[in-house]
Amino acid sequence: MRKWFQQLRSWLEFVKFSHTLFALPFALAAMAVAARENQGWPGARKFGLILLAMICARTCAMSFNRIADRHYDALNPRTAKRHLPAGAVSVASAWTLCLGSGLGLIAASWFINPLCFYLSPVALGVICFYSLTKRFSNYTHVYLGVALALAPVGAWLAVRGTVVSPREIVAMSLLAVAVILWLVGFDIIYALQDYEFDRQQGLHSLVVAWGPKNAMVAAFLAHLLMLLFLALFGVACGFRLAYGGGFLLILVCLIFEHWLARRRSVNWINNAFFRLNALVSLIFLVVVLAEVVFQGGFRLRGKKSPPPPARLSFSIGK
Repeated sequence: MRKWFQQLRSWLEFVKFSHTLFALPFALAAMAVAARENQGWPGARKFGLILLAMICARTCAMSFNRIADRHYDALNPRTAKRHLPAGAVSVASAWTLCLGSGLGLIAASWFINPLCFYLSPVALGVICFYSLTKRFSNYTHVYLGVALALAPVGAWLAVRGTVVSPREIVAMSLLAVAVILWLVGFDIIYALQDYEFDRQQGLHSLVVAWGPKNAMVAAFLAHLLMLLFLALFGVACGFRLAYGGGFLLILVCLIFEHWLARRRSVNWINNAFFRLNALVSLIFLVVVLAEVVFQGGFRLRGKKSPPPPARLSFSIGK
């Protein structure tokens, strides 16, 4: 049993399972807003399928990333101890996990609704394609942002299917753009660690193309725009006090993140990258859930809720 747990822990570390905290809260928040449009909790079955689809999608993408980058990881002192270059995980096992989790996403999508099933191969292509972009594009951060933004969009469509109003499309798009800009900002900060290595190996990023100082300015601007789109998303959804408080907390987290990136050594980047950004996504989830529950957006037992009061009539949907 102990050996089994050690193996499980090794596989979770291989795909950086803890980093699921980045995308999953945004997906669950989107699910909650979409459930408000149905005026009922989507149910334990659909909730479980959404969780399974998100986990499978991220596992597939991360496995493919580790496989595609294994030769570069072996050369980079920072990543040389990762599972594939260190020999802790075989390439065949990594491919098995990658393909199995990809099939898991497609299977989960089949049971969610036809739209998600038809779009699942497209989603797999997008999230895996990111791993190749650093070989030819300076905008690899944008590609990764698009891949991450598929999580809230997918969760929204999982609940609503094809019954999506124009206002929902606007709100869903605002949230997706906010997630892309958020990712661009913190991925630029993360890329600072490999600036010299990427230059030597001919790998692309905005940090390599523009230099660390200019890239940090771009990261700051990306996060400013992210805050703008988060504010617009809150307006589109009719959110008020709780969302406003969460918005201020997210602002503080991002300011602190950029202070760390500018004032501290590269060793501090992991703190700025993981802890603060995980906190950002969790704050967003909590305040969105608070707003949806406060507005009577859904009942845990699936009972129909009364229509929202007149003062919240600007909320998206019917």
